[in-house]
Amino acid sequence: MFLSVALLAAGCLPVVQAQEGVAGDASRPQQALRESSLLIDRTRLNEDDMPVFANSVRTEGQPDSRVILEGDAVLRRYDSVLKGNYIDYNGASGQVEARGDVRLMRDGGRIEGPGLRYNFETDIGEIEQPSFRIGPSGGAGKAAHAEIYGRNNMRLEDVIYSGCPCPDPAWFIEAERVDIEYEANDGEARNAVLYFKGVPLLASPYLTFPVRKERKSGLLLPTYGTTTKGGIDISVPYYLNLAPNYDLTLTPRLLTKRGMMLGGEFRYLGESFEGEMTGAYLPNDRVTHSDRWLYGWKHYHDLGNGFSADWDINRASDDNYFRDISAVGLSEASRTYLPRNGRVGWGDGYWSAGVAVESYQTLQDPDAPLIPPYDKLPELTFKGVRYNWRGLDLAWDNTATWFQRPIYDGQRTGPQGQRFVSYATMAYPIERAGWYITPKAGMHVTRYDTRWGDQNWYSLPGGMSSYRTVATRALPILSLDSGMVFERNTTLFGKPAQQTLEPRLYYLYVPYRYQDDLPTYDTALASFNMAQAFDENLYTGGWDRIANANQVTLGLTSRWMDASNGFERVSLSVAQRLYFEDQRVALPGEAPRQNRRSDLLMGATTAWTDTFSTQAVLQYDPHQERWMRSTLSARWRPQRLASMTLAYRYQRDPAVDAQYQLQGREQVSFAGQWPLSKRWYGVGRIDYSMLDSRVTQSIAGLEYKGDCCWAARAVFQRYAVAANDTNTTFFLQLELTGLGSLGTDPLGLLSRSIPGYESVNPSVPQGTRFDRYE
Repeated sequence: MFLSVALLAAGCLPVVQAQEGVAGDASRPQQALRESSLLIDRTRLNEDDMPVFANSVRTEGQPDSRVILEGDAVLRRYDSVLKGNYIDYNGASGQVEARGDVRLMRDGGRIEGPGLRYNFETDIGEIEQPSFRIGPSGGAGKAAHAEIYGRNNMRLEDVIYSGCPCPDPAWFIEAERVDIEYEANDGEARNAVLYFKGVPLLASPYLTFPVRKERKSGLLLPTYGTTTKGGIDISVPYYLNLAPNYDLTLTPRLLTKRGMMLGGEFRYLGESFEGEMTGAYLPNDRVTHSDRWLYGWKHYHDLGNGFSADWDINRASDDNYFRDISAVGLSEASRTYLPRNGRVGWGDGYWSAGVAVESYQTLQDPDAPLIPPYDKLPELTFKGVRYNWRGLDLAWDNTATWFQRPIYDGQRTGPQGQRFVSYATMAYPIERAGWYITPKAGMHVTRYDTRWGDQNWYSLPGGMSSYRTVATRALPILSLDSGMVFERNTTLFGKPAQQTLEPRLYYLYVPYRYQDDLPTYDTALASFNMAQAFDENLYTGGWDRIANANQVTLGLTSRWMDASNGFERVSLSVAQRLYFEDQRVALPGEAPRQNRRSDLLMGATTAWTDTFSTQAVLQYDPHQERWMRSTLSARWRPQRLASMTLAYRYQRDPAVDAQYQLQGREQVSFAGQWPLSKRWYGVGRIDYSMLDSRVTQSIAGLEYKGDCCWAARAVFQRYAVAANDTNTTFFLQLELTGLGSLGTDPLGLLSRSIPGYESVNPSVPQGTRFDRYE
């Protein structure tokens, strides 16, 4: 409908008359070759410079005056094609008349009708009973009559439109009149009604819409749902296309339990910068009797000459904002920290530098309080790296940080001060077919300038007199990483396979330095896993503790792969550390290790069939003969839109204060998507905490796949928002392909929560300008 305007506005052009012929005539192959070359993208040509090719069974007249084409008549140029049983083209006046199965095609769009009249000089014409298809968007419809008023203006009467490509579309929009201004990307419909299955859903005496793929200001489809915290939740977004490079979306939102809220999102994009600003404001919450608000600003700027700047600033009015006013269907209530950071950086080849500030707003749960992390005000970095310099890999990291502890519960809960870290390393990797070895040496230097206050934070012998205000630590770190890969042909489950055997040995030496009187700003005990077993330090985050080490890690991995396609069927891994000395460096509250062997790490992944797989990650303490951590999961996916996943996660309480490591947990999860009939599908997930004896999240939903171009969903979700509080949401959605969705979109929630989830109504591939080419 819309693309046809520009197609008809083609100007008066010279006609190149093709040789007459009939089916089977020898001229046809040459003509087909000539026409196939029109698929070349020549849209950059000026319209007045494009020659017009004519072809028909019978031709009368002269190309520079009047040409009559009869029988399979075609007028064709690089960007458009006009076909009909009869075409009368007057080159002198610019008038063209076509009758009998008229088809006009351009950019993948097509308009058809019994006849059309158009004047290329005045750009005025009309089409009787047109039916149309819009190119890349795939929309289609029909009208009783179309009037063309200029190159970019058209009016259609009694219009029926649908973005559904099916012969009998499930939904359509009916309007008494539609005015199109193609160049301004503006469409206006009068007395429009949205029908679904013949039932009117929405009606408007006036609405506007874009006629091209470009954005356009106007109302977006509303969203709605219910939550126990907010009541009935209705949002009606309004989109403002302010400029090609920035826009604004305003979202009035009604929460029946709390009041009227206004949200906004402003996006901008420049040649060297981009960003997004968001915010929401709820005046006088009916439950808390206070104003509730939220804002955020993300920005990135390329300053040129290797310099850049970025920031991410967020703030909420109170600790319970996300618990009370989270978006329907989104578990935003689990957010506990809102970042506020900014950085200016520079990079040029091997060197980089930056200065950053970082702080957080901690959203406290009264039943599970958190100690706020340190603010970094500021942090300076300078790094250099050079790979394969005469066979060496060189790196030098330098960081200077000013740490400030936020006030919590009326006091500062730890020391404050500055820390400077410098770590220079040199590695010499040797890689050959089937084996590798990498010796590495580094020197780690740290300096602290600490303000301890008047409290004995770590209870050192001698009290506050044992703390050092200025402390320096220098430690060499030496390691040797090596491994081999063996391969052999074998069988697995009766099929040819290739098996690998991959032993790995990692030796680490770090001498002991006394560190009990150093502060711990951002350092925690790392989780022991396959990756950490081959790391340089027991601790993660900063370098406030560097564990002494004289140890070797032994690892072994074996894989079985299909010989025909290389698909990995089975993978088995095992790793363990052997210690040659006791651990003497520890975090406050941590019990140092005394054993000579670490926990045993084991992992297994098996694809038993193309549809069923299992995975296991285990950590076993051989000294106390007990499991420390385990993750077991199984997934069955027999076909599209059918999957089931069962998972068990266990972690024993750590032997260290919760400030430095997560507490233990034991949880069972089940999630799946399953066809209940030809069109009905069930989706769901449940997470049960065995330690807390409660369900932390449950999702249950039904999806219906319509016969064509539509789907419906009903989803229920209940999730924990605090240690002793939950929120419940329920929402409906009607998805209309080619138009959008009525209701709140749960696809993001289902994709995150249900492994292997697939939409029952997959998106339609975007078309091209060569669609429906004839």
